[in-house]
Amino acid sequence: MPIDLAFIWAAIIAFAVLAYVVMDGFDLGVGILFPFFPAERDRDVMMNSVAPVWDGNETWLVLGGGGLLAVFPLAYATILPALYMPLIAMLLGLIFRGVAFEYRWRTKRWKRVWDVAFAGGSILAGFCQGIALGSLVQGIAVVDRAYAGGWWDWLTPFSVATGLALVIGYSLLGSTWLVMKTEGTLAVRAKRLALPLAIATVGAMGIFSLWTPWLRPLYLDRWFGFPTMIFSIIVPLLVLGCLYLIMMGLRSGKDVQPFLASLGLFILGYAGIGISFYPYIVPPSLTIWDAAAPPESLSFLLVGALVLVPIILGYTVYAYWVFRGKVRHGEGYH
Repeated sequence: MPIDLAFIWAAIIAFAVLAYVVMDGFDLGVGILFPFFPAERDRDVMMNSVAPVWDGNETWLVLGGGGLLAVFPLAYATILPALYMPLIAMLLGLIFRGVAFEYRWRTKRWKRVWDVAFAGGSILAGFCQGIALGSLVQGIAVVDRAYAGGWWDWLTPFSVATGLALVIGYSLLGSTWLVMKTEGTLAVRAKRLALPLAIATVGAMGIFSLWTPWLRPLYLDRWFGFPTMIFSIIVPLLVLGCLYLIMMGLRSGKDVQPFLASLGLFILGYAGIGISFYPYIVPPSLTIWDAAAPPESLSFLLVGALVLVPIILGYTVYAYWVFRGKVRHGEGYH
């Protein structure tokens, strides 16, 4: 039986995107929560908690986007014209927050300006990522293997709602990250934010679980047809289990548990999206095999990925290990 290179590459890119969401998600979440922590002392600690790892987290975004261009060029050429506006806005948000990481520590007069840039860039990036996700889930118009929609097709109630939901979800990751990485009044305030954010995130997941199946017949069949409907029963139970772990972790002082359970929510949501439209990479028109590059290209690139991905994983694990533990005021990367 021949090796399905398109499937292998789809799994690699899906893993890279998931790694970016769960790793850079808490990073963005810390920035989104900046307005809730007005004290400069708290903001210094918040930024120092993510400063050593934020740029490494975004490596996965480069891998996912670059891999899509190299391995599924037709999908890349279709998705980008449909989502130019939110993707450009997302990149601008990431640029502003990236610059803020360095410039905020170099000035006193303009420190508040860079605080706004960090928070605003984080909110904009998270919101636009949600819009892009919602636009992809609701479907992209394709005719003769090319994008056939308009400039504003991405702007719908579903995509805007997805953008808001992702901002809430990233805020949950950010709050539980602060619970795990900080102490004192900062950690106490993060705990107070984490519980309502967890409930709001699970509520948003419930709303979209009811909304998504009615977008397209494909989704309706996947969610309520056998055997995939089994996941429609199991996943909500696992989501409630993650919510319970978050609540119990916050209540009992197990600081790591809420963060890991929050990551579990994102993994379950991501799995639900994958179940909804696999094997389509551009629903409802292009499958991973329709959009894949020639087998020779897939084989050549796979050799590089087998070397590169373990290196990135190793670097990521090492970075988190080196900078493990609580971050205190006056300590950290800066």
